[in-house]
Formats: sequence, C-alpha cells, structure tokens
Amino acid sequence: MNGIKKTNSESLFETAKTYFPGGVNSPVRAFKSVGGGPLFIKKGDGCTIWDEDGNQFIDFCCSWGPLILGHNHKGIYDGVVAALQNGTGFGAPTVLENNLAELILSRNPYIDKIRFVSSGTEAVMSALRLARGYTGKKKVLKFEGCYHGHVDSMLVKAGSGLATLGTSSSAGVPEEYANETLVLPLNDIDALRICFEESKEDLACAIIEPIPANNGLLLQDKSFLLELRELCTKYGVLLFFDEVISGFRVGFNGAAAYFDITPDIVTYGKIIGGGLTVGAYGANNEIMACVSPDGPVYQAGTLAGNPVAMAAGIAQLTECAKPGFYEDQQKRTELFVNNVNAHAYAKGYNFEIVTVGSIFWLSFAGKKSIKSADQIDGKMDGFKNLFRELLNRGVYIGPSGYEVGFISQAHTPEKLEVAAKVFCDSLDVVFA
Repeated sequence: MNGIKKTNSESLFETAKTYFPGGVNSPVRAFKSVGGGPLFIKKGDGCTIWDEDGNQFIDFCCSWGPLILGHNHKGIYDGVVAALQNGTGFGAPTVLENNLAELILSRNPYIDKIRFVSSGTEAVMSALRLARGYTGKKKVLKFEGCYHGHVDSMLVKAGSGLATLGTSSSAGVPEEYANETLVLPLNDIDALRICFEESKEDLACAIIEPIPANNGLLLQDKSFLLELRELCTKYGVLLFFDEVISGFRVGFNGAAAYFDITPDIVTYGKIIGGGLTVGAYGANNEIMACVSPDGPVYQAGTLAGNPVAMAAGIAQLTECAKPGFYEDQQKRTELFVNNVNAHAYAKGYNFEIVTVGSIFWLSFAGKKSIKSADQIDGKMDGFKNLFRELLNRGVYIGPSGYEVGFISQAHTPEKLEVAAKVFCDSLDVVFA
C-alpha cells in the first residue's frame, strides 16, 4: 500500500500481535481482506482522522456507524466531561438513564420500555432469550446475509434445502445451538411461507436486519417485510428487528418508521452511545414484563446504563431529534453519491454506490440490484484496489468490501465534494 507513510503503524501492529490474536481486538480491523497492516488511529475531529504517522483522512467509517455527528463533537465531549466530574460509574441507577430512555421512548411509537446493555451483540443475545421466554418456544428464524453479532445461535449459515436448519459458521458453536436456528434466503416470499407453515409450532421469533448492512447493503422489497410481519402475526411468532445499524441512522425511529412496519422486539446500538459502548432492546409493556426483576427472563449487566455512556447518548440523540436533521443527512449523502455515480455511469464503469439514508455501499455490479449476499463477487478485487487508491489519496473507508460507509453531520458539502473527486480519480485508476 504505497503512497502514505506507515512506519509507526507497522511497528505498533507488530507489537500488538504479541498481545492480541491477529494483533487486533476485532477481526475486520486487521486489514486481512485488503492486504497490508492496519492504520493505528491517533485522533479524530469532525469528519477527519489522523493516524500515528501523521496521515490525514476524510473518514467514512465513523467507527463503523456510531459517530453520526462526527468525531469529537463538542456537545458529546461536554456531556461526557460533565458526567465524569461525578465519577465513571456506580453499578446503581442514575438520572441519566431515565433521561436517555425518555428521549428515546417519548419519540418512539414502537416500544413501551427499553433495557440498556453494553453492546449490540449483548442486546441481541438478551432479546433472543426474551423472545423464547415470552413465547415458550425454542427455534429462531434468521436470514442469510444478516449479521446479529457473535451470539452462538446467530453464527450460523444455511444448509441445503429451502428452509434449513442452520450449520455453525464459527468454531466453538455447538451444533445443538445452531440446530435451534432456521435460515432462509432474503427477499424470498415463497420460502418464507413454507417455513412458517412447517415450523409455526416451534418458532419463537423471526430476526432480521430490516436494512441488511453487514454483508453489503441488501435493500429488501417492502413487500417482503410486510409479508414477514403478516406471517408473524398469523402464527404467533415475534417479529424481531435488529436495528443496531439502521436504528437512529435512517431516521430517529430507524427502519421500523422508514418502512412503517411495527416489530415486536427491537434492538439498538451504535448511535445511542454517542461513540461509547451502549446497546439496548425494547418491546411493548407485556413482553418487557417478562424481563427480570419483573419477570422470569434473567438478564443483567454491571456496566449497563453507565452514566458516562448515557451522557454521550443524550447529547447525540438530542441533536438527532432536531427538526430537519435526517433530511439534511440524506441530502448531503445523495449529493456525494450522485456525484460519484454520475462519473461512473459516464465512464461505463461496472460500479455504483448504493445508498439509503446516510448509509452507502460500494457495489461492483454496476446498476444490478443486489438483494442477497451470494450475489456479491467474493473475490473483491475491485474493492481492494479502490480501497488502496482512496487511502493513498486521503480517504478512509472500512477495510472490507462487505461493510457499508457512513455520512456524518460533520461531512460538509465542501468536504464531500473533495471526497467525491477522490473517489472519481481512484475509480479512473481502478478501471484503467
């Protein structure tokens, strides 16, 4: 990856490999899918990050989505500092938990109560237990191409056949766990109907990313999601929207409001922590009454509702709740995306940026609509080359062609114009 200095990052990575598996604390950070070693980031401000070698980048990773206001936002910084004046945590209730819950629930017609946890994975794990506890049923339906964190029963892939039992996709996941999960293709209504008819007595919930954004941006037809809602209602199965990415990103109330579909259980993460570690799950009063200490479904967390994280979330969501916030986000995103796509179309490149809200994904399938992960070219050669060219020109995106990019409030039209020019120049090299 010539073009930028990486001496300090390379040295730090060699040291890190003596401490952590693969030298990282989360696999995608290792740059394995794009080649070379990772950049060690030193600081961020607005839409810009700097690494340990002094290289400067316009950042479209945004910490994988949480930083919808950009890096080092003053309101979040001030909120965190004010909370820190009183301590880092107590393992006891604070008013900040009430305040963040009020901020969310007063604007969200889909849930009555919420429970804060410390990550999106923990939120999904807890909500799956709740679904099983509430319904008294064991099996869960998930969809190929949707990611729900590293929960054992969710680390599964489809077997053979139409509606199949899952097979584990990670070592350490017992087949007994995987066998409690059914896996279906996305956007296939016929398969959906067959699965519900055959498994209705055993299904506790159907979990889906309503806007799948972990294996490409696999935008689903609304008719598919409506059919899923109808089947869940018909057969007494809970509809579980995993909105860890889409929640507060495509709108304050996420994909549920975007599609106008009411889920039974929702999980959130990313944005609600303002860049700190927060996740949450929520449902109506009846379902949430099953959660301890009110009910028999046990779930606990020492750091849940941490006051510093709550303060960051309050500051961020207060900004997100302001009139016009999401309209402005979408307008700037479309400005950026349209500039790049117009260039790619004019040059006849087999490339398109796909977008929803302020999420975007780099597709090397031209204008072909990709609705399932198996339609993506697994070699990712185009993405690898584009990633390298962008990095060398001062634009940072997540180091995986399956991951999406994000626009923050800090990405001004001027910065986006610069970034679009870098994208166009880089595409010219990649497709030369």
